[in-house]
Amino acid sequence: MKEFNAIEIRDTLVSMIKDFTSKAGVNKVVLGISGGKDSTVVAALCARALGPENVYGIMLPDKVQPDISDSQKVCEALKINAYTVNIGETHKALKEAVFAGCELVREGEANEYESNINVGPRLRMTTLRYIAQTIGAFLAGTGNLSESTVGYCTKDGDTSCDFNALGKLTSKEVVAVGLTMEELPKELVQKAPTDGLSGKTDEERLGVTYQQIHDYIRKGSSGDAAADALIEKKERGSAHKRRMPSVLDPFTGQVV
Repeated sequence: MKEFNAIEIRDTLVSMIKDFTSKAGVNKVVLGISGGKDSTVVAALCARALGPENVYGIMLPDKVQPDISDSQKVCEALKINAYTVNIGETHKALKEAVFAGCELVREGEANEYESNINVGPRLRMTTLRYIAQTIGAFLAGTGNLSESTVGYCTKDGDTSCDFNALGKLTSKEVVAVGLTMEELPKELVQKAPTDGLSGKTDEERLGVTYQQIHDYIRKGSSGDAAADALIEKKERGSAHKRRMPSVLDPFTGQVV
């Protein structure tokens, strides 16, 4: 792999977004704006490619989002269309309906906490799909390579999109690209990533740093055997998130 050049990567991605959307006859993009570096950088790339008037940034708080001012700051800085859809009541209603209708699931059970946390990203993606299809826009993904490698993403949630501009960039590389764009607030590009749901940073939840994940991906090792083992375990256990659904082929007896 040749030496990373953030400006070259930025310009290539802008060109690719233009090409991808124009080939499909689509000139608008919808994406969720969390106020974190990934959605911030994707919004900027799309604004450069299609013009800010064709980018729709949707803020999706789940009841209360303490840092929603960061999301607003991104939309204002880029001059993109900004809308807010609060998914809090929908999340609450769904949870209550599940508890009422399925006795297999009860609050406080072993996996209920994680399951409930993942409802948020899935409802957000459903909302974004609703908006994108209604206005004839593509849905832009915002997940990066570091997250997908360790499975720090939600199946049928933030993994669902029409194109993903950051899917081959590590978290560290996303920051480098973001810092080349003078229109972006630098403090948001360098903001410590959080899921906005658990009250913890990504690194606290993962048990490894993004620098260690970057080195594992790009150099083959983070230099810390325990960190490498944990990353490898997460990568192996989350392989299903990086594949299309398995299809059982009865004619060959193979799973494809």
